[in-house]
Amino acid sequence: MKKRLMTMLLTCTTLMTLTGMSLAGCGTAASGESTGASSDTTADAPAASQSTSGSTESAADSSTTADSAAASASVQTVQAGKLRVAMECAYAPYNWTQPDDSNGAVQIAESKDYANGYDVMMAQKIADSLGLKLEVVKLDWDSLIPAVQSGTVDCVIAGQSITAERMQSVDFSDPYFYASIVTLTKSDSKYASAKSIADLSGAKATSQINTIWYDTCIPQIPDVDKQSAQKTAPQMLVALDSGATDIVVTDMPTAKAALVAYPDLKLLDFSGSDGDYKVSDEDVNIGCSMKKGNTALKTAINAVVDKMTADDFNKLMDQAISVQPLSTSN
Repeated sequence: MKKRLMTMLLTCTTLMTLTGMSLAGCGTAASGESTGASSDTTADAPAASQSTSGSTESAADSSTTADSAAASASVQTVQAGKLRVAMECAYAPYNWTQPDDSNGAVQIAESKDYANGYDVMMAQKIADSLGLKLEVVKLDWDSLIPAVQSGTVDCVIAGQSITAERMQSVDFSDPYFYASIVTLTKSDSKYASAKSIADLSGAKATSQINTIWYDTCIPQIPDVDKQSAQKTAPQMLVALDSGATDIVVTDMPTAKAALVAYPDLKLLDFSGSDGDYKVSDEDVNIGCSMKKGNTALKTAINAVVDKMTADDFNKLMDQAISVQPLSTSN
């Protein structure tokens, strides 16, 4: 009896399966001329998919908003709802001043002008991750660290090297850029063919004040005629262009940006040779500085920069160089 029941069940199952296959086969054969029922089913599928996709995106947006809100709540800023970031706004391609908001520029606090550049782009990423509005504060180079210490701004994002000396005054994030040291000279200069710092012997040299370029690198040049330090990066480039100095020591991004403004300059890169400038990692690692003990902000900034690779940094820097005002003046 059990065998007969099993046989009947198997037979029924087989018939149902074959019937289903036959119906499916009909649907496939008529794919060029879909039936109304088939068309309705097909039309409903994308709608259901879109609904599911919309729900997923909505959930993801809600999650991102919640994460930003949570991060913002843990970070105490100088002004509620804002991330106040100090920079020179005169140090292309890291940061510069422009008259409008083109290319994502951010209005400078208490000014009609706008700030843009690599530092602004990075600051915007950090502010967005915290759900805060970015406010750029324009200050002289020597006023940056005091502004952090006094609580006038939340942090400095201004192409600062992470040096042991600075770390005595402020805390730093992990690096958000790695900047190699190079030399600029005029194309017709007697130093234009230099292959090492030894070939720069006797040159008149300058750079920006209170930088490793001026304090650490220039003294390594044999018999160098060290000129007075320049207050800003643009001023050191003017000194070179005018002939007041033979060479300028700076970093790669600043040099690349300078070549756009001054096509008759030549970039000398001794990287990888024995004749290169001797610098430590701290000299070429660029970081964001904040008040000592501000662990919450440091952690929040690191959460952004640590997700980026050196290639990501370089691509963002190339983007900044491509939109700096001087690069579009021709």
